[in-house]
Amino acid sequence: MIPGEQPDLSALPPETSPVKRRLAKQHVRDARDRLTSTSGTRPVFDYELLRQYAQNRLSASLVILLLVATVGFLSSLWSGAVAAGAWTASVLVIHAVIVTKCRQFLELPMASVDARAWRLRFILLDLFYGLAWMFILINPAGTDESSGTFMLFVMLLVVAVSSMLASSLPIAAFAATFPVTAAIALNFALQGTLRDYILAIMALTAQGYFAVLAYRLYSTTLATLEARAEKDALIGELEQAKMISDEARQRAEAANISKSRFLAQMSHELRTPLNAILGFSEVMKTEVFGEHTIAAYKEYSGDIHTSGVHLLGLINEILDLSRIEAGRYELNEESVSLVGIAEDCHHLLKLRATARGITMHEVYEPELPRLWADERALRQIALNLLSNSIKFTPQGGEIWLKVGWTASGGQYMSVKDTGAGIPEEEIPVVLASFGQGSNSIKSAEQGAGLGLPIAKSLVDLHGGTFTLKSKLRIGTEVIVTFPPERVVAAMAPMTEHAPPITPPGEPILSNEERRRLSRRPLFRAGT
Repeated sequence: MIPGEQPDLSALPPETSPVKRRLAKQHVRDARDRLTSTSGTRPVFDYELLRQYAQNRLSASLVILLLVATVGFLSSLWSGAVAAGAWTASVLVIHAVIVTKCRQFLELPMASVDARAWRLRFILLDLFYGLAWMFILINPAGTDESSGTFMLFVMLLVVAVSSMLASSLPIAAFAATFPVTAAIALNFALQGTLRDYILAIMALTAQGYFAVLAYRLYSTTLATLEARAEKDALIGELEQAKMISDEARQRAEAANISKSRFLAQMSHELRTPLNAILGFSEVMKTEVFGEHTIAAYKEYSGDIHTSGVHLLGLINEILDLSRIEAGRYELNEESVSLVGIAEDCHHLLKLRATARGITMHEVYEPELPRLWADERALRQIALNLLSNSIKFTPQGGEIWLKVGWTASGGQYMSVKDTGAGIPEEEIPVVLASFGQGSNSIKSAEQGAGLGLPIAKSLVDLHGGTFTLKSKLRIGTEVIVTFPPERVVAAMAPMTEHAPPITPPGEPILSNEERRRLSRRPLFRAGT
């Protein structure tokens, strides 16, 4: 954005309201700074420009001393030693005053600096500095070609040095260079020759060139200051936004932990009376103490027991999820067979699938080694995936249960169905806690939306991956993989006839001890 130009907020899209607010605040801040500033820029920019002017003057003080001494010595050849010495002394005094004032300015704190007064002070000092140079060049003793060349050379040198040093204050640069240029141009014009007219025009042209160059340097410096201020403002906003985000994240984490603890506590408290309801309803349903006088009571007790079982399953799911989210779910790891667990779960749910007219297929790779995992967690993963597929697969559909090797040496379990499928945009929803897709809402068997999230969380606890692929009206496939580090390999059995060679320093074991050790699992690298 060009300095001073009002930002076009209407060109921004509606969703960028934070950007609009930031640009609006910036525009109001710039307008306020321009109204309170004496130079049309921000007060902080005025201070930075004055500070750069003072630093440039101090850094070039030695160069200016050498320039004054050289010009004073050379001018003594035309004007005499006394006049040249007096001029040199006066210029050095003015230069010493400028250096002193620059040091005083740099020592002052920013809050106590009156930018307007110091700018006027620097401009007057540069004006006196330019007038002093004018007196040595306005009427040298000689008017021949060599003196004219000397005058033009000194003028160009003074104008160039002053324009560079005072570029952060263009008015000060003009005050220091214009008297010298005007004196040289007037002196050449008064000679009346064509050559002198040309030199006068050259002097004025050089003055214009260096004035434009000084203004360009000033514009570049101002643009750099504005870019740095904008960068600092953005960094400040980012730090503030990060602080707000961290506080919000901490509050969200605390609220999530509190929610999980509350759900875990309430789920535990609900299970105690629910077990009594299930027990008594079971007794009433089976008519342990005799038949009911009214047959409807048996049906009602069966409904109570069925609803209680459903509620108990829901509470168990909530309890498991809350324990996982609270970080209190501990894995009881042991050597288990993924194929065996898949077969047990398939056998458990096969009757339900058959009742719904669904065909289930099993595909297992032979001789799969065992896994080091939590058997209860693996069973819950398999049951949740199979139950979900049975629930959303229509009559006459098919379900494939596969277990095998992964390309990296791990093991996987896949459950694929020919159900209604899940829209792609709803996949993140169904994987979230209590999330349900549109097909689940329309289904008669609505759940709590915890089956897939719990399965995914249990897979994550084992260091595996959970992948859900689905296409609408084609079907859904869930692939669960376990890393190679969890695959257990068995040592080869020891032969009886050839005793092994025992390395030096190792204890000598009997054959029975070696057979017992050979049956212990050996983990792959990384476990």
